[in-house]
Amino acid sequence: MTNQVPPFVGRHFLTDDAALRESVDRWAGPGALAELAPLGALAGSQEAQEHARLADGNPPVLRTHDARGNRVDEVEFHPSWHWLMTRAVGAGLTAEPWTVSPGSGAHVRRAAGFVLWSRVEAGHGCPVSMTYAAGSALRHDRTLGDRWLPALASRHYDFGIRPVTQKAGAISGMGMTEKQGGSDVRSNTTQATPTPGGPLPGETYRLTGHKWFCSAPMSDVFLVLAQAPGGLTCFVVPRALDDGSRNAFALQRLKDKLGNHSNASSEVELDGTWGSRLGDEGRGVRTIIDMVGATRLDCVLGSTATMRDAVSRAVHHARHRTAFGASLVDQPLMRNVLADLALEAEAATVLGLRLAHAVDAGETELARLGVALGKFWVCKRTSPMVAEALECLGGNGYVEENGLARLYREAPLNSIWEGSGNVNALDVVRAVTREPTSLEALTKELHEVRGRSAELDAHVDSALAQARSLDPTSAAAAFGARSVVEALALALQASLLVQHSPGPVADAFVASRVGGRRGHTFGSLDVDLAGAASSVIERAG
Repeated sequence: MTNQVPPFVGRHFLTDDAALRESVDRWAGPGALAELAPLGALAGSQEAQEHARLADGNPPVLRTHDARGNRVDEVEFHPSWHWLMTRAVGAGLTAEPWTVSPGSGAHVRRAAGFVLWSRVEAGHGCPVSMTYAAGSALRHDRTLGDRWLPALASRHYDFGIRPVTQKAGAISGMGMTEKQGGSDVRSNTTQATPTPGGPLPGETYRLTGHKWFCSAPMSDVFLVLAQAPGGLTCFVVPRALDDGSRNAFALQRLKDKLGNHSNASSEVELDGTWGSRLGDEGRGVRTIIDMVGATRLDCVLGSTATMRDAVSRAVHHARHRTAFGASLVDQPLMRNVLADLALEAEAATVLGLRLAHAVDAGETELARLGVALGKFWVCKRTSPMVAEALECLGGNGYVEENGLARLYREAPLNSIWEGSGNVNALDVVRAVTREPTSLEALTKELHEVRGRSAELDAHVDSALAQARSLDPTSAAAAFGARSVVEALALALQASLLVQHSPGPVADAFVASRVGGRRGHTFGSLDVDLAGAASSVIERAG
């Protein structure tokens, strides 16, 4: 056989990703790059890719009862799932950054590691992400933080339902949504009854109700929302109690999902389940909002990983495949497509790492608004971007062996998880109208490149004017929320690329996304941008 593309293995995902490598060096330093290098090499290896295939192809199995009819409510995973989890936890991708000194670059290092390892397989990234995010909420309660944070920050993966005092490391999940409400968690009906003297530390309650989407149910602990006498409240719910008995946590079934096959997403019934109150009664949303913000950041990072892997696979194919007398990568129209895809991936990468840096630097206002913008825009752009990358391989992209089919199934998830597009767009409207300091922080970031591009300056002025004119009480503001969010997100991405990426990349992004010198599909860049294509594609890996 001739003209066959070699397997996409034996790559170094950190070395090959210029935008990610430069971002880590800029915001976390050379030490972080050195620490991440082994993970980047492992992520691109044949071994990791094979474990990803096996984990995705062998979904988890629910075991509700043992041979004697006793409820056990356990999920069995393929050994490759545990291999992937062991490496993710061992690389410090869980709650470790919340336990180190602020400003250390730990969140940037961890964010880059999450991007690298999410390129291997997305499903196991869910419990990794939730464990990272739980640390942001638990650090505010000394008693519960002292109990759980060391285990959640551990680099030891220790699977199985046992008391946290008997484990070398722990994983966290969350239970927020219910059948009747979905994203409207204030409509939750799960009840929490104060029950002093329970078998847990702190203020103890018993919870009764259901949770419609509870991913990673074999986690050691969950942050759960339920209605206490004082209103919606957040609770810390372990699967095992200190005496070794199991907390009531009945797994009704596992979801049959479009993608994310390796991850167990379950429906859970709580019946007198013990929980410790985290935060004040009636302040559940405010208490858990830090965790939501952290998981939303991981949605941006996970989508970035999907984009990066898709464009890298497309470029790899184009470099090794000939058609009509020339390499695909040298065909003018294919270069247009690849360059356009690479611009999207680089913009997502720099934005995601900048947001992680904002967490490191304590830039709370910028992080809060920027994450909502990124969650909406980057996650929305992933599905069409992956579809176009898949098409670069033609029919070969549509078969499972080439990896892009799995990426395409995964692509919509992050846009749905932790609030779909409308939820995030309305969150942005609320933030810019009710928390003016967040818009001030964004304005400061956008003005870092003031005067370097007339097109960008005009776009930034227009986007900020739209945001400042919003009336959160009007139907018009809600109706037009998405257009405002798009404008702000593009302004932020373009500003970051002008600050930090090479001129050809930044200029092409501003010209195409801000200046409108492109059509409505990927690969419709204006012919005047053809000269930038080589350097843009080269950075795509």
